[in-house]
Amino acid sequence: MSRFGKWVRRNSPRREELLESRWLKPFAHRISHSELWRFTRRSVPRGVALGLFVGIFLLLPGVQIIGVALLALPCRANIPLGAAMTFLSNPATTPFIIAFSVYVGNVAFGLHADVSTFDRLMAQGASMSQWAAWFLSDAAPAFLAGLLIVSVASAAIGYVLASVIWTAWLRQKWRIRLRQRIKARMHAIAEALDD
Repeated sequence: MSRFGKWVRRNSPRREELLESRWLKPFAHRISHSELWRFTRRSVPRGVALGLFVGIFLLLPGVQIIGVALLALPCRANIPLGAAMTFLSNPATTPFIIAFSVYVGNVAFGLHADVSTFDRLMAQGASMSQWAAWFLSDAAPAFLAGLLIVSVASAAIGYVLASVIWTAWLRQKWRIRLRQRIKARMHAIAEALDD
């Protein structure tokens, strides 16, 4: 758990960096609220869910963190964790997310977008006009519907997993504290009996 915490701290934007962003400056007084930066039982799962939803649905690297910061306000989600979760959609995972979203959109709504065309465009390094032509075919509804389903499902799964892991981590932390207190009491009793 400590390695993940270090990774989050290292890769998440600092509060000062976010507050200096020209896109977030109008909301800086609200985003700087300490509740959005604390790791609590409620804010951690919300931050994970929000980060997964925004990170997968938007797929635009610069916009994702700004989206998380703005949506964290009404959701009362943890901003650093939400921002870190957006990194799960990166240049290495984006093609898989797009292909899976098209597949899910096809299955869910009976659409007929061609996933093999997507693979071929990726393999040949297609131009923007070729991508636009593919996207404006029947791929757009399948892609957007599938992307919405995938991002909502990922957010729900992330929320549940974060809640379970956070609760287990807190219980373990309290067990360790309790053992230390008991050990200290037993040591104090043993010393008192020796005297």
